[in-house]
Amino acid sequence: MSRFTVFDVETPNRLSDRMSAIGITVIENGNIVDEYYSLIDPETYFDFFNTKLTGISEKTVKGSPTFGEIWNNIEPYMSGGILVAHNAVFDMGVLKRCLNGYSVKWKESAKYLCTVQIGRKLLPDMSHSLNVMCEYYGIALNHHHAASDSRACAELLLRYIQSGADIGSYIKTYKLVP
Repeated sequence: MSRFTVFDVETPNRLSDRMSAIGITVIENGNIVDEYYSLIDPETYFDFFNTKLTGISEKTVKGSPTFGEIWNNIEPYMSGGILVAHNAVFDMGVLKRCLNGYSVKWKESAKYLCTVQIGRKLLPDMSHSLNVMCEYYGIALNHHHAASDSRACAELLLRYIQSGADIGSYIKTYKLVP
């Protein structure tokens, strides 16, 4: 468990079956060693709520790659290590729906960690929303920007590891094929 691929996605609408942005932060041997960010053209409509929350609109993503086009860039990140996200079931679900929606063949399942689940065990008496956890640990955050959210989640995971948490006991498997 020396490599973690922390990721965060933003979505254009309530269906959560497409990405409008992805942020990836790579941890190796306890250090952040790489980061990646891209807007993504979801090829679908944007809900007002999602645009207001993320600042991403149809105009913002104009000329950006689609998920199918960007997959070759992000696949090496996603294949290299245990996937990690804050409220991972959401991000893993969006990833699964994008893979299937664009007929991208990757793998049947992926190992992952959820920093919300870890936090609930380590700090049971507080809210585990990303902004609250970042405030608690003094981690910089531009909330709902995928690059900032993935970096903050990575720093949160590192705090948990440094506190002695048994991260291995939180690893789960997410089925990616229908």
